[in-house]
Amino acid sequence: MERDRHAHVLSDTSNEAARHYERALDALLFFRGEVADEAQAMVTASPDSAMAHVFAAYLGLLGTEEKEAAAARQSFRAFRDSADLAGLSPREKMHAAAAEAWLDGDMLRAGDILGEISTGFPRDALALAVGHQIDFFTGDAQRLRDRIGGALSAWDGDDPHSGPLLGMYAFGLEEAGHYDHAEEIGLRAVERHPRDVWGIHAVVHTYEMRGLFDQGIRYLDARTGDWADGNYLSVHNAWHYALYALEAGSIERVLGVYDNTLHNEASQAIAMELLDASALLWRLLLADIDVESRWAALAQAWAGREAGAYYAFNDVHAVMAYAGAGRLSDAERLVKDREQWLARTDPAVSNHAMTREVGIPVCRALIAYRQRQYSRVVELLAPIRYRLNSFGGSHAQRDAIQRTLVEAAIRSGRHDLARTLLSERINLRPICPYNWRARARLADRLGDTAQAAAARDRAERQSAVGAAAWG
Repeated sequence: MERDRHAHVLSDTSNEAARHYERALDALLFFRGEVADEAQAMVTASPDSAMAHVFAAYLGLLGTEEKEAAAARQSFRAFRDSADLAGLSPREKMHAAAAEAWLDGDMLRAGDILGEISTGFPRDALALAVGHQIDFFTGDAQRLRDRIGGALSAWDGDDPHSGPLLGMYAFGLEEAGHYDHAEEIGLRAVERHPRDVWGIHAVVHTYEMRGLFDQGIRYLDARTGDWADGNYLSVHNAWHYALYALEAGSIERVLGVYDNTLHNEASQAIAMELLDASALLWRLLLADIDVESRWAALAQAWAGREAGAYYAFNDVHAVMAYAGAGRLSDAERLVKDREQWLARTDPAVSNHAMTREVGIPVCRALIAYRQRQYSRVVELLAPIRYRLNSFGGSHAQRDAIQRTLVEAAIRSGRHDLARTLLSERINLRPICPYNWRARARLADRLGDTAQAAAARDRAERQSAVGAAAWG
């Protein structure tokens, strides 16, 4: 009977398939492209291996792509219907149950089962990695932190997989607000494995959330060879670089990152990259920076996917692109399609609540913002601003929506709300040129020229620190 490197049983799995499993797991932990080939090679080598089919199912789900998930569902069910699962080990049975729950649309249940696996088998790196991503997709910051933290004490520091686990833990710490500790742990992870792009990503987030964008620029510049190609996270880390450049006031660099990396003629129309492109252009739209030609190409890329309801976070970014490009009929059509989907879909599907409670209100707010119906934006976003996390993403990603509310409050004359929102933001994150520029614009509307000048001066001084990172 084969076992993985941590002595977990791999039923009906040949030695060759077990080797593919280990290589696939390594590639998954480091976001390398060969993960799909290695997982398929495992299935080919041992077509009766439950863990081979479980791994393949997880891969079909992790991209948050409706069509890939549908194909994975069909393949896994064919295996399940033809296999005798009674002889599997308890861990393997739980993995099969987790995969099936997620394939059926119940992400939360899948995350719970994977948590049970991690409690009983804390050195199951696959359960930890997939569960970590589910926590990210559902915006559960505490679990994003504690799922990994709860298993770490069972790991030997010399284990090759302990490094990427530290990178995961760093990201969980950051999303839960432990920024200094997250930076420390993330740097340790990257010191062990310089190409641990999730660890790099965690460190980058800590700089973003503390407004240390000059350090973020220097860090990413120094490690360009480790993150900028050969992995699934290169576009997303480039997006973070563009956010730093935006805070530093270098629009030329922002657009350079967009054109060279985020979206161009060679880009693939996959959700995880398109949403970064949408989120960056939307921030520029909020700043009244015209990028019309880019919006048109991006909106066409979203439209060409012909994707149905699967993950509300993706829908919101598709609507950003449609609204930004002025394709408001396409944006409205997507919203109506999702409303019809809600009416015929089992509420047990995790995306049902995400779409109903957050996705549709945000989509409608984006459309209203493009129509300059700023009071309507406030009506839609203000009631859900503390629940935006429930449709997934990170604090940095969701900040595009929070900024939309700030802008709408200022532009609609809701000055008390705008003051409150900016007070929250500035006291939480005092180093953020956007916050101070927004405060200056609010002061202008209130006729307080002294406060406007002081806020603008502070924004410019902060931007200059970031700009100095380029020398």
